[in-house]
Amino acid sequence: MAFCSACGAEVGGAAFCPKCGAAQGVAAATPVVTTTTAVSPTAGMEENVAGLLSYVLGWITGLIFFLIDKRPFVRFHAAQSILLSIAVFVVYFALAVGFALFRVVGLGFFGLFLYPVIGLLVFIVWIFMMYKAYMHEKFALPIIGGIAESMANK
Repeated sequence: MAFCSACGAEVGGAAFCPKCGAAQGVAAATPVVTTTTAVSPTAGMEENVAGLLSYVLGWITGLIFFLIDKRPFVRFHAAQSILLSIAVFVVYFALAVGFALFRVVGLGFFGLFLYPVIGLLVFIVWIFMMYKAYMHEKFALPIIGGIAESMANK
């Protein structure tokens, strides 16, 4: 009487086990070896799309792609997105302090003009960086581009 090599159920002379479906005979005696490789969570995504997405929500998506993706192009754009978000925060904070001082002096109307202009410039730079990443260009912004490059190569 023959028994299944996988589950131990009685198979008689069948080629496959009626209980678990495992193949019986000589082929069943040799184990099947499969190799699995660790796949990156962004493996199916093109580099340029991942680079673009690292700018979409600023430092949040930049940090996600910087930590998850190990491709140099994506890490560069993710690091630059993080640094760009920090730079925008610093500029807006400095402007808020400066305009608060101007307001004390009576020149607060400058804020009514400069805040929208700076907001428009930030928006243009944001769209431009997403475009450059999508076109698969490694465009480095002044000052923060070199820092992003060194962060990406670590």
